[in-house]
Amino acid sequence: MPQFVTFRLADSLPAEKLLQWRQELPHLPRDEKEVEYQRRIEEYLDRGEGEVWLSVLEIAVGVQNAFLHPHGERYELHAWVVMPNHMHALFTPSEGQSLSAILHSWKSFTSKMGNRILGRRGDFWQEDYFDRFTRNAEDFERFRYYYYIETNPVTAGFCTEPEEWPYSSAGRRARTEEF
Repeated sequence: MPQFVTFRLADSLPAEKLLQWRQELPHLPRDEKEVEYQRRIEEYLDRGEGEVWLSVLEIAVGVQNAFLHPHGERYELHAWVVMPNHMHALFTPSEGQSLSAILHSWKSFTSKMGNRILGRRGDFWQEDYFDRFTRNAEDFERFRYYYYIETNPVTAGFCTEPEEWPYSSAGRRARTEEF
């Protein structure tokens, strides 16, 4: 089944901010608390805080190419977007491929590439990630992952149409008629 995943740059969201939000939300029921917590994270990320290394052309293209390279072999990639400080992807792992192995591969390759381009060392990506497993077609439709992913640059105010964002499945389809 498809996996929705988000991961972000190491400095994109201060630990103090996460702690603050956790402290502000204990009054909510557990499910609502997690939804609100994730909403706050996404809203903060969309403001483009931190070093925004993914806005460097060579890095953004490299990250996008890292998603596309094993597409069809290790997983089926449905949608993606590379934002200035985070990324989202929707994909279905191939038989025998685990989510953690795929993400480790993406993050390892792209962190080495990004640090090389920037002439730096250290953490590039945040260690953890957010993922959501879709149990069935109804789940897939309910969460509207394609729409969320492909309109993220519009929501963040970086463009007016999803197809205008070059580092996304929507932008790639608009430019090449393929994916």
